[in-house]
Amino acid sequence: MRILMLSWEYPPHLVGGMGAHVAELLPALARHGADVTLLAPRWKGGAEFEALHSHARVYRVTPPVAALGNFFADAHQTNLTLEHTAHELWKQTGSFDLIHAHDWLVSFAAQALKKIHKTPLVTTIHATERGRGRGELSGEIAVAIHGAEWWLTYEAWRVIATSRFMADEVRDYFQLPQDKIVVIPNGVDPARFGALSAEERAQLRAQWAAPHEQLVYYIGRVQQEKGVFVLADAARQILATDPFTKFIFAGTGTVLDALRERVAAWGLSDRITLSGYISDALRDQLYQVADVAVFPSLYEPFGIVGLEAMAARCPVIVSDVGGLGEVVDDGVTGRKVPPDRSDLLAQAIRQSLSDRALALEMAARAYAVVCQMYTWDQIARAEVELYRQVIESRRDTAWH
Repeated sequence: MRILMLSWEYPPHLVGGMGAHVAELLPALARHGADVTLLAPRWKGGAEFEALHSHARVYRVTPPVAALGNFFADAHQTNLTLEHTAHELWKQTGSFDLIHAHDWLVSFAAQALKKIHKTPLVTTIHATERGRGRGELSGEIAVAIHGAEWWLTYEAWRVIATSRFMADEVRDYFQLPQDKIVVIPNGVDPARFGALSAEERAQLRAQWAAPHEQLVYYIGRVQQEKGVFVLADAARQILATDPFTKFIFAGTGTVLDALRERVAAWGLSDRITLSGYISDALRDQLYQVADVAVFPSLYEPFGIVGLEAMAARCPVIVSDVGGLGEVVDDGVTGRKVPPDRSDLLAQAIRQSLSDRALALEMAARAYAVVCQMYTWDQIARAEVELYRQVIESRRDTAWH
């Protein structure tokens, strides 16, 4: 089967979890029988063509210069470039059996290709605009994006949701029939987290915390919806009684400066480190030296960071929202707290830091769950089976 995949993000262009998802999924799909060609805008360099596998390749397409000052309009123009490249590939390499689009940002090209080439379209919805707005649409751009999401799910043969939470959200927001939605979760590669020796771990940890200090780790976008201010307030509460705890907030985002100002106003800049951007390698290494990883999101369609912590055998605390709440079994594979409750989050962090035996026992169970349910090979097998079903259904369908 020949699959044409479209994604707005692909390394080195990574904004959220979508780019990482696609990067891991692509070679896994090839290993399980799909021949996949990915088209993505070339936002941050990278080779124009990259062969990942004998059956997986990437074309990075140079987008038009963004000059309109309107993100929605710029996305639409970029889609025209993606569509043109896809038509050329169709001529040069032969037809594709299925189109797979990741989110609304590539929806215009995907829908045009579907109709022109009479080829079935599958989409993965990683998040929704209305969900990010906590059920609201604020402004014309948000309304336009919501409309684009609706059209994409309407045109798709099947809609992949990465969690039961997202399945409910796309069903409710876009009035989709239940049998059109398939839940296939994100995955993680546990092998990423086994490289550090005991000596290397000790050296890395010493860069971030003293031997008598405990280390709490957050990695992700520094955005309001990620609950970073909730975690900062929980850190303030903990440090009022236990000054021998260090907090790392790793990542960039729109509220990083505001968070830095708040931490400085509390006089806690030496206890709460706002590192900004860190490399993927350091991100994975910090999971291995932290005493607990905390993800206090207010909105989270899936939350691949939770899986990463579990794969690294790092004790994990998450807010009980969206996919995060589905991945973690409270008291069994980690701890869950209600969202936007810094007091309860502080309590859970204290418990994890004080009862290390229990925390590590839950981390071991979490690692086993990841290996059983959330590897990329398992995710790829499910998607290839879905591709087969859709392609067979297309063969039995008259398309005029």
